[in-house]
Formats: sequence, C-alpha cells, structure tokens
Amino acid sequence: MQATVKWVDEAMFLGESGSGHSVVMDGPPDQGGRNLGVRPMEMLLLGLGGCSAFDVMTILRKSRQQVVDCRVELKAERAAAVPSVFTRIHLRFVVTGVGLKESHVARAVQLSAEKYCSASIMLESAGVEISHAHEIVEFEAGS
Repeated sequence: MQATVKWVDEAMFLGESGSGHSVVMDGPPDQGGRNLGVRPMEMLLLGLGGCSAFDVMTILRKSRQQVVDCRVELKAERAAAVPSVFTRIHLRFVVTGVGLKESHVARAVQLSAEKYCSASIMLESAGVEISHAHEIVEFEAGS
C-alpha cells in the first residue's frame, strides 16, 4: 500500500492514495488553514469508521441479513498535551434492515473489533481505549 501527500499552500495538503483517489486536508484558520478540507486526525478517525463498517457489512451480507442502511457514529477523545493522540474512541453502529437478528449484528461488530479491523486493532495496540455499541432499526417501506 502506498500514498502521496503533497503540500498545496498554508496548511492545505492533497493526499492521493495508491489506487488513485484524492482528498483535500486542511487546517483551521487559527493554524494557517482555510478550513477547506478534512483534518488529518479526522481522516484517521474516518479510516477507522470505514474499516469497521466495511467489516460489519461484509459479515452481515455473508450471513444473509437484509441490511438497508448502516452507519457508524464515532466519538473520540484526545490527550490534552502534545502529541494530542486519541485516548478513547467509541463506535456506535446503527444498522437498518428487514428482520435483522440481534445475534448476527452483535457478532459482526465483535468480529470486526476483535479479528478483522486492522485500524481498530492497531489503535488499541497503541493504547487507545476503543468501545463499541450497536442499534438495530427495523426498516419500514415507505418511510
């Protein structure tokens, strides 16, 4: 895996993944940025959410669950001192579907956390306290 991050100006950078996708990262105005892109630490948090959501959806599809929507809400706390690393992250999965089984959703979240999500496992091994929760929403056609 590889990526390139190129400085644009002030506190703005353009990141390009090895697969050819680009993203703008920028800092807040008080640090010389113009707030025109996501912050680098936000990218890390989004990466964790994407990695976990990918796992959960893959596991639920394999178990033939009828998922209509899945989102993961992430809340992170950072250390007050520099480096202001993540100290705690909570992931809350909201899975909407038809007749979803509680045990399947719980197991998918657990497997992602303990076995498959490289980002989560890497952050935990660095001392970040990571917790998970989930909610199931029954899909109602026409709503």
